[in-house]
Amino acid sequence: MNLLGLIRFARRKFFFTILLLTGILNGCQNENKAPSTGETTNSGTINICVDESFKPVIDSQIKVFESQNPNAKINVLYKPEAECLRDLQNDSIRMVIVTRGLTEAERKMMEEKLKFSPTYGTIAYDAIAVIVNRQNPDSVFDMADIRSLVKGTSGYKYKVVMDGTSATSTVRFITDSLLKGEPLGKNVEGAPNSQAVIDYVTQNNDAIGLIGVSWIGNQDDPQQSTFLEKVNIASLSCKGCKDGPYVKPYQYNIYMNRYPMIRPLYYILKENYNGLGSGFRNFLIYEKGQKIFKRAYLLPSRMELSTQNVKISE
Repeated sequence: MNLLGLIRFARRKFFFTILLLTGILNGCQNENKAPSTGETTNSGTINICVDESFKPVIDSQIKVFESQNPNAKINVLYKPEAECLRDLQNDSIRMVIVTRGLTEAERKMMEEKLKFSPTYGTIAYDAIAVIVNRQNPDSVFDMADIRSLVKGTSGYKYKVVMDGTSATSTVRFITDSLLKGEPLGKNVEGAPNSQAVIDYVTQNNDAIGLIGVSWIGNQDDPQQSTFLEKVNIASLSCKGCKDGPYVKPYQYNIYMNRYPMIRPLYYILKENYNGLGSGFRNFLIYEKGQKIFKRAYLLPSRMELSTQNVKISE
């Protein structure tokens, strides 16, 4: 091949390389680019579904996020956990916030449908609080008491009220962790939601309610302070403690794993580009969102908490 031919060959090779690199770069950009709606990590509109047990704290998260990002709109549906996980199959729901991640079978199914794997991870830890009527003389229970109550074999003649009798994260925790798959007792009743659990226990002194602590733990919240004027938070036997102390579902007891009914809170996001779902996820897992979880008396999962011994003189 003469010199002119070599030059022509080199030019063709150069232009082919440029086209190849351009295609690769465009592909990489498209992979992280939102659909042609103008959406970014802090603007646009998305639909999410959240376990109803966490409505107070997620309402607070969305309020702050939207106030800091005026061009962002998060439409939230509060439903039982199982319904949120079913809604994840729906194209219109991009994120769910529930108390478990995806199973391997769910992940593979989603990957086949979406052609990418959804991301998920913990954002906080919650506790299931036991609430009793203010007139109820019993406000201290062993875990054996709680198990026998939900099995319907207890000597206590109490109705146990939860946010539903199926499909909710509270029911799943009780049946999986306490009953190990055994059925709920006939004395267990389902209320439409967490607010209804509080209302039922308020009106019936023979009832005990099981409810997420984010509904009842924040004494700085005016509405929750009103709830605490109507019901008492029961103490449960400390997990792994000596001398058998009884503890309430406070942050320190969640942090030290002393409270016996703790559950994680997860986000699951089906977004393979930097869209509004990624922006809200980042808000939840970084400082501002983690502080909101802390103020709501949940335990932030991504934020270091320090403890210190304090001696109080009587």
